[in-house]
Amino acid sequence: MPLGVCAGGTGRRVLLIEDDADGRESMRLLLSLLGHRVDVAATGPDGVRKALLARPDVAVIDLSLPGMDGLQVARWLRATLGPSVVLVAYTADDDEDTTRAVAEAGYDAHIIKPAHLSDLEPWLEWSPACAATPEAGRAGRPARPG
Repeated sequence: MPLGVCAGGTGRRVLLIEDDADGRESMRLLLSLLGHRVDVAATGPDGVRKALLARPDVAVIDLSLPGMDGLQVARWLRATLGPSVVLVAYTADDDEDTTRAVAEAGYDAHIIKPAHLSDLEPWLEWSPACAATPEAGRAGRPARPG
């Protein structure tokens, strides 16, 4: 078992916040086929509402969202839900300013579109809560892609 991955095969609660309808549906379908329970939102404010209700294990968030951008969403989720939720920025933006802004907003990972499933999977499996469990051993965070 990779470091930081919880034992057990149950799917995670994933919140996908993506304004592109085709991209949102494709990612929702893929995550569902992998066994995860997926809630979706198309705007920043809707994503925040759904996060409060669903308390996701992982939130995959596009940065360019209507109503509230992905950086604002991440700050809100981190302040409200704390470190228990894994925040993944999922965006086409791959420059130094974006990388810095993503880290400052409290994201755990910055995945560049189009992403390989292998870039996203470790973040879907990892949890700050399981990192401290005996079965996780010397668990740590997955390596950042790139």
